[in-house]
Formats: sequence, C-alpha cells, structure tokens
Amino acid sequence: LSLGDRAGRELARGSIDRIMIQGERGYVIMTSSGDEAVLTIMAKPNAKLGLIFLDIKRASEALAKLI
Repeated sequence: LSLGDRAGRELARGSIDRIMIQGERGYVIMTSSGDEAVLTIMAKPNAKLGLIFLDIKRASEALAKLI
C-alpha cells in the first residue's frame, strides 16, 4: 500500500484509495482501514468489481471503528 501511495504522490494523483492487482486467477485488492490496518480481499476473475468495491468500503469503515 505504501508503494501505491508513493506512486500516487509522485504522479500527482492524490491519496490512494485502494490498490488492485489483477492476475489470470483473479484479483487481490488492498485498502487501508484506519491508521494501523490493511484490509486485503481476494476475488475470482469473474467477480463483479463494483459490488466488491462497495462492500470493501463498508467493511473498511467498520474495521477502522473496531481498531
């Protein structure tokens, strides 16, 4: 996540919301959850990314409140 954050700053894209890696067998999506946690999600290649992004946002906010 820190590498993506640095790339976002260096390329003048602002703060990074999430990092997504796409491979032939699916996706790995990482997002910060508060200051001390990273939420990592693995999804199949045929996953509906819009729905996953919505669930990630909700889960990340809930996790940040717990930590």
